[in-house]
Amino acid sequence: MLFVYRNYMPLRVLEEIQFWKTQEKEHTVVIREITPLLEPAYVQLLQAWEPVFARTETMAEKLLLKALEDPEAIPPDLVKATEELLKVSAVQSRKFVSQLTALLERSPAVAASPFVRTVIRHIIRESDYFLCVLESLLEPLSVQKEEGHHPDHSGQSVMENEQDLIVTIPQHEELHSKKNSSSASVKHLAEKAHLHDWSDTRGASTVPPGGHTLPPLPYGYDALEPHIDQATMQIHHDIHHQSYVDGLNKAENELKDAREKNDFELVKHWERELAFNGAGHYLHTLYWNVMSPRGGGEPTGSLARQIRRDFGSYDAFKNHFSAAAEKVEGGGWAILVWSPRSRRLEILTAEKHQNLSQWDVVPVLPLDVWEHAYYLKHQNKRPEYIQAWWNVVNWPYASGRFSEARKLVWEPF
Repeated sequence: MLFVYRNYMPLRVLEEIQFWKTQEKEHTVVIREITPLLEPAYVQLLQAWEPVFARTETMAEKLLLKALEDPEAIPPDLVKATEELLKVSAVQSRKFVSQLTALLERSPAVAASPFVRTVIRHIIRESDYFLCVLESLLEPLSVQKEEGHHPDHSGQSVMENEQDLIVTIPQHEELHSKKNSSSASVKHLAEKAHLHDWSDTRGASTVPPGGHTLPPLPYGYDALEPHIDQATMQIHHDIHHQSYVDGLNKAENELKDAREKNDFELVKHWERELAFNGAGHYLHTLYWNVMSPRGGGEPTGSLARQIRRDFGSYDAFKNHFSAAAEKVEGGGWAILVWSPRSRRLEILTAEKHQNLSQWDVVPVLPLDVWEHAYYLKHQNKRPEYIQAWWNVVNWPYASGRFSEARKLVWEPF
């Protein structure tokens, strides 16, 4: 998602806004789903925020598509519109953080659940981080606008009514005016969990463009306890992974439409969306399967021998992999891969899902180190999560992938 744009500051700003408003939109859903007894007024508040974040996300996407028409000469009017949207986005996030803080203080349903309080504090932290990112972008964007030094001939703001993009918290007396009528219809997310006999040897079929679906977990949400907690698995799989599936399908459909119309003006944007969401979907699909309730220990057979050959010992490999995972900047992955060209295992890292990645390799064992993979249980202690993860590594599955990957033999250079 985030690229180095040199002087293309509006592109970076718009991508950040689009990404973070998607996250905040998902957070409104997460809070409602994990708090079935949440007071009706707060349910309505979160429901009101969801389309607001969605509209802001859409505005950012539209401006981004416009900017990509000629990124070498972004018009001053578009720079101004981007700055306006940036400011409104910041106001939204500050208001959202303020309201979530009030939710922690006022809601009996939230007060009754330590788990829910932990989730909300994490969501507040995420929006605070977004505000820090926005603050770092405001000055460069303003400088670029001044350098343009052209009047705005658009005649109106990019937001015709900025109040439509802000949600007001209900008054305290409204919060307890009626009982929560929605709780009876809310089922625990764990009811959707099923055990599956997952195998890469299932009948292969082609996925049409825009036809990707969320794969079921190969075990119950609570199966990896106490190492990976149930609540994290629910949110991580049902909310976060689903968002990558949706984003991938949208990008593929847009590119399919571009091919049919022979109109590739926006191909750069949709290829970026394809890379981010596609990598997110595929890595998560692999991530669920490289963990198992019966995991842990050390690899055996050909994978164990290859690890000793390429890293010296299993302990040396584990220490290298753990250190690489700890040092990933922001959200990202540590991945054990097989290189068919160099004929050896390597440890790579990726920021987001795809940045800094190498090609020409086959992923064997990925570890997700985005905060949403561990924050509820470990807060910001990533090393604790990494240490716990080793207890659920599904070495037989990883060994099976390695056995298939090593059949690829390419000319070395």
